Parts: sequence; structure tokens; C-alpha cells
Amino acid sequence: MNHPSNMNRSQKNIPDSTRDNRTLLDMGYKGIIDLLPCYLSIQNRSMNILFTNENFRKDFGDGVGRPCHAVYKGSDEICNSCPVQESFGDKRVHISEETVQLSDGEVAQLIVYSVPVLDMLGNVEAVMEMSTNITEVKKLQKELTFLGQSIAVLSHDMKNMLEGLHGGSYVIEEGLKDGDIALATRGWDIVKRNIAEISNIAQNILYSSKKRDIKCHEVSPGEIVRDVVKLFREKAATMNIKLEYFSDPALPSVNLDPASIRRVLSNLIWNGLEACQQDKSKDFHSVIVRADFHDQSCCMFEVEDNGIGMDEDKVDKIFEEFYSSKGSNGTGLGLFVADKIVREHGGKIEVLSSPGKGTTFRVILAMK
Repeated sequence: MNHPSNMNRSQKNIPDSTRDNRTLLDMGYKGIIDLLPCYLSIQNRSMNILFTNENFRKDFGDGVGRPCHAVYKGSDEICNSCPVQESFGDKRVHISEETVQLSDGEVAQLIVYSVPVLDMLGNVEAVMEMSTNITEVKKLQKELTFLGQSIAVLSHDMKNMLEGLHGGSYVIEEGLKDGDIALATRGWDIVKRNIAEISNIAQNILYSSKKRDIKCHEVSPGEIVRDVVKLFREKAATMNIKLEYFSDPALPSVNLDPASIRRVLSNLIWNGLEACQQDKSKDFHSVIVRADFHDQSCCMFEVEDNGIGMDEDKVDKIFEEFYSSKGSNGTGLGLFVADKIVREHGGKIEVLSSPGKGTTFRVILAMK
């Protein structure tokens, strides 16, 4: 006699209440899996995805039936040191850190755990992969690293400058005590130089520590160049470096934040003077600052020096926060701040440099 239901033999003798409870339990498990605060997927030996939870589907799409490396990284090749493959090979849990791409195109960092799923004979039937997005943690880790670096670097520089102030004040006192005005003047020059360096570092800290609202209005690029160069005339003279500026008189006023652009040029000029000071291969050094047309729609500021120059590897790193090509003689904040300000203006900085020949920084900004 045929039964009206499609139940198999193992289901026939199960009471309806038990079957209902099991169905509810299965639904409960699925709900719990979907609520897990991680990505969960199950892969077979071909690396094809058999199952995903809701968090996975939200950030990577469904993925079922596709290779995991195609879903995570858009790659046709199995990842090197794949934790899933390792779990298939040795039946153990493996952990790795992976860089993946979400379905919206954003890059994320994951901590991945692979867990073997065994059949009744103890063979690995599939591997369950659980991943946690640690992108924000990595960002925080980077910020804390930067904070530690900044404290170490700035403490060292401030200590040197404070010692310079102490030394300068001592020279002033000795000059005044002996009635030697020339000696007191030399001491005052030391004090002024260290005050200027402390002020420069303080300004860069303020610009790098938070996002600032730029206050743009129409201003002459030539006037900005002239004003900034005036600030460095005395310093350049004491370093025996010729500091010049040129401005195209046909260049119109441009809508920008003059205080911020002065900070950019100050940092670039300072960098150029130090590059010249480091160069021992030439008898004559110069830093030239220009304001000119870049093309019909953009203006440019250029700071050119004939100092020590940089190789391609250094050029690729100079805009990173706290990176300095000057070793212990630089904070690494100046060029980072300059690049930050220029990007906030919607512009860009180009760098042309050659070891032993010098460097040109070109700031390009839209004129409208």
C-alpha cells in the first residue's frame, strides 16, 4: 500500500511533532549562522563554494558554485599558502591574513580560519572557512604606529632645538656681559633659527593631525611666492644658498586658500634648502621658486633645487607620513603635509629628481 506522503523509510516512524521540532531547529541553526558577526563559507576540494552565510553574501555576493579565489580576489589561480587547501591536506585548523576585494570594489583585510569538515570515516569532506574583517583594526594599528613614530621623532627634534635655544641664549648672555654686541648678535641669530624650526614643526603637526577646512578666495600666485620667499631669504643666505623667485605677470588670480599654499611652499623650500645643504659635491647651490601657467586651465608652483637629489625608490615614498630621506635630520611631516593640502585643493604634486643633480617639485592647481 502506498503512503500519501513522500517520506522515506527513516521518516515514517518519526512523530509529526518531532519532525516539526527538527524543522524549527534547522531553521534556527540557519538563523544563528546568518547572525554570526563573520563571513562563513564551505568549500569542496575543487575550491568551489558550497554554502555562504548572510554576512558573506552581503559583502561578496552569493558566491555559491564559484571558486573562492575568484570571489575573494577575482583570480583564476588558487592563492599561495591557501588555508583551505592546507586543511584538506592535514585535517587541521589553519589561520592566515588575506587581502581581498569586496563586491563594491573596496579592499579589505581578513583574518581567515579554515576548519576541516570530516565524514563518518574521518576523511575531509569539505572545509569551512570563517573570516573576520579587520580593516578598521589595521587602520587603527597604523595610526598608533604613526603616533609612536611621531612622538619619538618629534621628541628628538624638539630636544635638539631646545638645546639650540639654550646655546643661543648663553651666547647672548656672554655677549651682553662682555659688551660684545657682535657676539650677542650671533647668539640671537641662533635663537631665531631654532624658533623658526620649532614653529615650522608645530605648523606641520597642526596640518597633519586633523582635516582642516580650506578657506579659498581670489589671490595672486605671484604674491604668495614673493611673500614665502621673503621668509627664507635670511636662512638661505646663512646657508650660502641662492634663493630666487619668478612669476609670470600674465598669471591671473586663482581661487585657493593662501595660508595653506604658503605652508606647501614653505615646506618645499625648506626641503630644497636642506637638500642643498646635504650636497657636498657642488660649490654653488640654489633654490628657485616659480609661479606660472601649467596649461590653459591650470597654474603651477615649482620649487627647484640643485641639491643632493633622490632615486626612484625615495621619490615613491616621500609623501608617506613620517618618512624622511634625511634620516635623523628630518621629521617626515613636511612633504606629507604639502601633499595633503594640495589634494584638498583638488590638485597634485609632480616630482622630478635625479641623484646628485637635484629635485623639482611641481604643484598643479586648477585656475577655476
